[in-house]
Amino acid sequence: MSAIHEPFTAIVVDRPEGKYQAQFRDLTRADLPDQGDVLVRVRYSSLNYKDALAVTGKGRIARTFPLVPGIDLAGEVVESVSTDFKPGDAVLVTGCEIGEVHWGGFSQFARMRSQWLVPIPQGWDARLAMGVGTAGFTAMLAVMALEHHGVDKSGEVVVTGAAGGVGSIALTLLAKAGFQRILASTGRVEEEPYLKQLGATGVIQRAELDQPASPLESQRWAGAVDVVGGQTLSKLISQMRCGGAIAVCGLAGGADLNTSVYPIILRGVSILGINSVYIPQSLRLEAWERVARDLSPEMIERMMRVEPLSRVPQLSEQVLAGQVRGRVVVDLG
Repeated sequence: MSAIHEPFTAIVVDRPEGKYQAQFRDLTRADLPDQGDVLVRVRYSSLNYKDALAVTGKGRIARTFPLVPGIDLAGEVVESVSTDFKPGDAVLVTGCEIGEVHWGGFSQFARMRSQWLVPIPQGWDARLAMGVGTAGFTAMLAVMALEHHGVDKSGEVVVTGAAGGVGSIALTLLAKAGFQRILASTGRVEEEPYLKQLGATGVIQRAELDQPASPLESQRWAGAVDVVGGQTLSKLISQMRCGGAIAVCGLAGGADLNTSVYPIILRGVSILGINSVYIPQSLRLEAWERVARDLSPEMIERMMRVEPLSRVPQLSEQVLAGQVRGRVVVDLG
């Protein structure tokens, strides 16, 4: 447990002479940046939309070079100078700018700051923790925000991008929280049986929301979890019921927002921004405790698949093309 095996494998992104590249590299302890007080043996990571952008270079995710991408990781502590963690502790990290500014989870070993670490929930292992990862953590924050706002649980709520990682888990968490009419919006109608297994009471085609919006349309939605953004978010805003709220946590459909203040003023619609990177540790721990309570291991298994690190470049292209269902857990081997 105390030994670090060298060399170990990682994906490293860099831009020598201004040309972006992602490569598999063998690293040693000396290669790890001095960015924390705890050394973690990474057992599993996960492949998120951000990670796919970082690996392919199609988005400005990596902000320092060279960098190991991967905004999630889970494993066990190997070495620690922190009084909060000791060798053998099972831990996870999501957000905290790992995989963006700090070296992240696509490496068999990672040096982390102790204040980033969260204990893996009791009864879970690293694989299950990454079956949730940033996607599930973000979905939990979104559901908590809708509850805190007081969204009517008997009214219709919609989850966009429902077949993806955040959307899949959001469906389950909304159902567990007592929301009664949960619509899943997706461009993959063949996934309807899967989405209903997760908690959706109905499915609507993505095209129904992916079209220009009038300033005010017929009131429909009591609440929403939106991972798409762009035109879809504009449409949702125009269709919200009085006092409704949208938890916004993604921009797969674009970062621009062409909308009107009419729904916000005349109907009291609230747009709740969900930030899973920079949040107080107390809220982080509260959300993970809620995840462990509301998501069964069986449900996590249903929405995840495990792939080796070697497939991350290929799978990243599929994630960006919207061809991946649920959660991709990355086995560091």
